[in-house]
Amino acid sequence: QVQLVESGGGSVQAGGSLRLSCARSGDTFGYYGMGWFRQAPGKEREFVAAITWSDGRLYYADSVRGRFTISRDNAKGTGYLQMNNLKPEDTAVYYCAVRNGAYYNRRESFGSWGQGTQVTVSS
Repeated sequence: QVQLVESGGGSVQAGGSLRLSCARSGDTFGYYGMGWFRQAPGKEREFVAAITWSDGRLYYADSVRGRFTISRDNAKGTGYLQMNNLKPEDTAVYYCAVRNGAYYNRRESFGSWGQGTQVTVSS
C-alpha cells in the first residue's frame, strides 16, 4: 500500500510562491506516475498537474501552466509542486496522488491519495 503525505502549504500574498512536497512510501508497483489536485470549499476536486515516471512527461491545467512546475526526486521518492505568481483563485486544499489508471487528469485514475495541505492566497 502506498502512503502519501503533503507538506509546504501556507498563507501568502498574491504574487508570492510556495513549494509543496509529497513524501511517498510503500511499493509503487502498478503505478504510472503522480499528480496534484486541488479542492476549494463547495467545489469539486480539480486537476492541477501530473508527471509520468516512465518518460518524464509533464501535464498542467490551463489555469496554472507557466506558473506551476511539477517535479520529483527519484532517489527520495518525493514529488514537488513549485507554485509561482500565486493568485487568490489558487486558494484550495492541495492533494497529491499516484496514478494506476490511463488518464492523468481524472480522479478515477488515481489509486492512493494524501491528506491534503492548505494553500491560501490573499489579495
